Amino acid sequence: MNFGILLSGSGVYDGAEIQEAVLSMLAVSESGDTYTCIGVNADQFHVINHLTGEPMNESRNMLVEAARIARGNIIPIQDVQPADLDGLIIPGGFGSAKNFTKWAFEGPEGSILPEVKLLLVNLVNIGKPIAALCVSPVVLAKALEGSDIHPSLTLGTTSESSPYDIEAFSQGLEKTGATTAYKTVKEIHVDPTNKIITAPCYMMDANISEVWKNIHMAVSELKKMAAV
Repeated sequence: MNFGILLSGSGVYDGAEIQEAVLSMLAVSESGDTYTCIGVNADQFHVINHLTGEPMNESRNMLVEAARIARGNIIPIQDVQPADLDGLIIPGGFGSAKNFTKWAFEGPEGSILPEVKLLLVNLVNIGKPIAALCVSPVVLAKALEGSDIHPSLTLGTTSESSPYDIEAFSQGLEKTGATTAYKTVKEIHVDPTNKIITAPCYMMDANISEVWKNIHMAVSELKKMAAV
């Protein structure tokens, strides 16, 4: 099988979460399958110095930055045919909430890039499964907002430690028409009706080993859904 991996840049604070992206690639490869990295040829919202957390006075392109993670082997989103993918993985990172959508600034009222929405809606419509990691369920929620599809998603749980306001995020998802569930980093959430898997990953206070196990679970479920 061939799974798409949709990258919003390179770096947790302004693009794709690198560890989640690489571990997604590893999980697909270890399952005996292949992956296709996909990027968007547009500027990031901004560039963050990952040492200080402060914005930098420069601009960077999402596709160019994501190519760093993909070792240059990446295709623009407009060149992707949903029929060529058996499923899609969306790693987390603030790029999902800053570049693909404006959730970081406007919450559930924020917009989504049309080309990202088109790919996700087309995949759901033809029954291809999607795994959204970390904060990336907000991208799926915005893509499906206003449609007859009401996904069931998780961003984590309020019962364990998180660097983020899981309750506020969950309420935001519900404003788009999604339903929510609370899951720990040791769990994934499966929406069998819409073939959507969500995994908390670094939305929770977790180490890389825990995130790896979480992603491995999500990708295993993605493969099972794709085989049906």
